[in-house]
Order: sequence, then structure tokens, then C-alpha cells
Amino acid sequence: MNTAPTPLEPPALPAPRRADVRFLLAHPAHAIALGFGAGLSPLAPGTVGSLWAWLSFVVLDRWLDDAQWALLLAAGTAIGWWACTVTARHLNTADPSSIVWDEVLAFWAILWLVMPAGPVGQLMAFALFRFFDAAKPGPVRWADARFKRPHTEGRVGWIQGFGILFDDAVAALCTLLVIAVWRAVA
Repeated sequence: MNTAPTPLEPPALPAPRRADVRFLLAHPAHAIALGFGAGLSPLAPGTVGSLWAWLSFVVLDRWLDDAQWALLLAAGTAIGWWACTVTARHLNTADPSSIVWDEVLAFWAILWLVMPAGPVGQLMAFALFRFFDAAKPGPVRWADARFKRPHTEGRVGWIQGFGILFDDAVAALCTLLVIAVWRAVA
């Protein structure tokens, strides 16, 4: 019996791996993509990654001006694309839940653009972002599904790495749109 995939079927990905501390420390890309350990949370790693982003933003914002934030976000996106692609490939999954760098970048961008906001405003931004990222309404669902298919060789490629970042960027844009409308009518 021939079990080789037909030309119409891409080969299956190898069995997914699970991220753990050993995996985190095995490659610099893993440390970045897993949010320096935040993605190892057994419960709600995306929320934990977003909380880590919030805490690190509060710390970093004391020393970074707008130009430096823009540079950090641009560099973080480029490095994050590489790190998320390598890590997803090593985990044999197109978008593993343990990868949280996408949440970190997206929430940093939100906070950078809504500041100065008090604790309540930041909490509202956090809640909105988590809603859009987790529930994936409309455009976020489209962005999430757009890049999830494995590469034709049956492995995670650069397009899936981009997709990991892209749906969270769309969730961030939706969050910022709601905040802008709220500020305009308030």
C-alpha cells in the first residue's frame, strides 16, 4: 500500500513538540519567541505574554523616547519574524500557543500609542487586546487563518512565521480603533 501523499496533498508535518525550559534554552530564537519564558505558562500563555509585555513596557518606557520605541518595535518585528519562524519550525506547528512574541510586540505598540494613559486606560487596552486576540472576530479571524497552512514541503516556513505576527498586529489595530472611537466620542 502506497502511503506517500498525492500531488494534491502536501506532506504532513512531523508530530508537534511541546515547549519546555530545555527547549527555551536550546536556541536564542526560542527564548525570544517564547517571551523569555512567558510562553511556557500552562494556562493562557497569550495572556501571560501580554502581561509580561505590559510589565516590560512600564519598565522600558522610563528610558525610551518615541523614536527609540519605534526602532525597538521595528527591530523586534524583524527579529521576531525570524524567531517565531524558527521556533514554530522546531515545534512542528504553524502557530504554537507557546509563542508569545506576537503578543509582546502588539501590546507594546498599543501601549506606546495610547500613552499617556492611566492604569484604568491601560487595563482597558489590555482587556480589549486580549478580547480581539482570543475571540478573533472578523478581520482578526481572517488574518489568523490567512497564513496557517504549512509550506508545500510540509514544514513551517517564513509565511507562517509572518502569520504568527500578523494576526496579533490586526488585533492591535482593532484595539486601537476602538480606543480612538471611544476617545473621540467621550
